[in-house]
Amino acid sequence: MTKLSGQVLVLNQDYQPLSICSLKKAFVLVLLEKAELLHKNPEKSIRTVSAEFDYPTVIRLYDYIRIPQKKIVVTRKNILKRDGNHCQYCGRKDDLTIDHVIPRSRGGSDEWDNLVACCSSCNVKKGNRTPKEAQMPLMSKPHKPNHLMYLRAQMNTIIEDWKPYLYM
Repeated sequence: MTKLSGQVLVLNQDYQPLSICSLKKAFVLVLLEKAELLHKNPEKSIRTVSAEFDYPTVIRLYDYIRIPQKKIVVTRKNILKRDGNHCQYCGRKDDLTIDHVIPRSRGGSDEWDNLVACCSSCNVKKGNRTPKEAQMPLMSKPHKPNHLMYLRAQMNTIIEDWKPYLYM
């Protein structure tokens, strides 16, 4: 007897990733015809006394769910997560801080497109200059993240069937 445990990627009607739900909830949604099964695990199945069902890995809701855009707050933790815990100047992973691309003394703001993860030594080296003036190009342009970043962080493992929907 197999326990109904596992994770299933839930897509909105327009194929946008919404959330991750339990296998049990996904099975019920498919059974009640509120969602369609897009991908299944061919090695597993869900059995009852009289029937056998596919084991879902990705489902798509039949009805569109409108979710209000959550404002992603600019915090140190969120900036480090967005930048993959790497210094955006040299790539180091330790002794990280936050750097203003355009320094505050020159009118730089505390916004997503002006803050990057930076190691202490690069922060000191850059000083009160722009990356161009300090001849320290950024590895990636800072941007406001979307909800996919948080959805990926919620996952324990990424199932191969999920990758096309998570833009990986």
